[in-house]
Amino acid sequence: MKIENKDLVPVIDFWHKSLTKKDLFSREALGEINFSNKEIIDVMGPRRSGKSSLFKLIKDRLGLNDDFLYVNFEDPFFIENNGVEILEKLIETYKAYYNPELKYLFFDEIQEIKNWEKGIRKLRDGTDYKIFITGSSSKLLSKELSSSITGRHTTVKMMPLNFREFLFFKKVEIDSPKDVILKENIIKKKFQEYMNQGGFPEVTKTDNKELLKNYFYDFLQKDVIIRNQIRDKSSLEKMAVFLMTNSGKTVSIASLKKAFNLSYETANNYLEYLKEAFLVFELKKFSFSLKKQSQAVPKIYSVDTGLAREVSFSFSQDSGRILENVIFLNLIMKFEDIFYYTTSNDFEVDFLVREKNKNQFLIQVCLNLEEEKTREREIRALDEAMKELKMKKSFIITNNQEEKIKTENGIINVLPAWKWLLEK
Repeated sequence: MKIENKDLVPVIDFWHKSLTKKDLFSREALGEINFSNKEIIDVMGPRRSGKSSLFKLIKDRLGLNDDFLYVNFEDPFFIENNGVEILEKLIETYKAYYNPELKYLFFDEIQEIKNWEKGIRKLRDGTDYKIFITGSSSKLLSKELSSSITGRHTTVKMMPLNFREFLFFKKVEIDSPKDVILKENIIKKKFQEYMNQGGFPEVTKTDNKELLKNYFYDFLQKDVIIRNQIRDKSSLEKMAVFLMTNSGKTVSIASLKKAFNLSYETANNYLEYLKEAFLVFELKKFSFSLKKQSQAVPKIYSVDTGLAREVSFSFSQDSGRILENVIFLNLIMKFEDIFYYTTSNDFEVDFLVREKNKNQFLIQVCLNLEEEKTREREIRALDEAMKELKMKKSFIITNNQEEKIKTENGIINVLPAWKWLLEK
């Protein structure tokens, strides 16, 4: 059926009005965007993390009124009308019925349009529009953008709230080191809330943790099952819960194959689908040998501690692994190259951060160092790792302890997680 311009007016009108909603909280991702060049801005991250709200913030920052087109392609209208030609048809309709001086394009959940990357590339190369797109699939966006629009786009990560943003949503503003001192008690209290409920914006605003189960099934249904035409929904769901339950632990494909009675290929595919939907992340083991690094079993982390707690009772009881997951999520927003490390004596260090092929610092996460055995183990692991990797700086992130420890091989900074998370 041929689409007429008038058929698109109600769709455009609905989404245009949705971008005028007020009462928005700012996000740090806004500061990462370069508005002055022509590069496409692609916002990648999980569903419900605030990608659409970021569009609203961008609109307000630019002071836009009626010179922008915003459409969310999860609108039911696009279930059948999802050919790439719809992009130009939307633009044509907007210019005819709203404003011929259109300047900005905001396309939400762009992966719902077939061959979208070709249409976006044509718009990028043949027009002067500033283009913003979002997607809830790491593979669909990164793969297609890398191959089709190389050098013409900038990726902005959009994840659930970090701790500083969480405090802002809770109306606790930290603008200086002085605020950290004066508001220490309320910060500590809010950090425990953050550990428990995670950082999804709507959950943070409403304190409604019941939303998290809905989010979990939304992730599975919309971003994994439908997108990849999964038939064995039960095994996929069980695997997702298993991975959430084992956040912070090593998980092999062989163990998933055995646990869920799947073929090796299917188990591997299911894990890839869950990673593409940002439900879980992999952390690889570091080795100077790329072959050994690729063969090592990775650790798995959840996209959000509140989500993992909601679907897994055993994870909700393990404060140490919850804290480790919080630190992991903070690191992936700041650094590209993160690993875990095992010393020659089999001591494991939770995180090794590298930049430009150079080791930067090590992090061990430990709820507290009160037991002497625990203290000795964590210090020894970091000390040996510093020696082997020729590093002088490392951290132990705790729930609420702070000190400096000098060892033979360097200095270990012990910091409370809430304080470390507030450092820029």
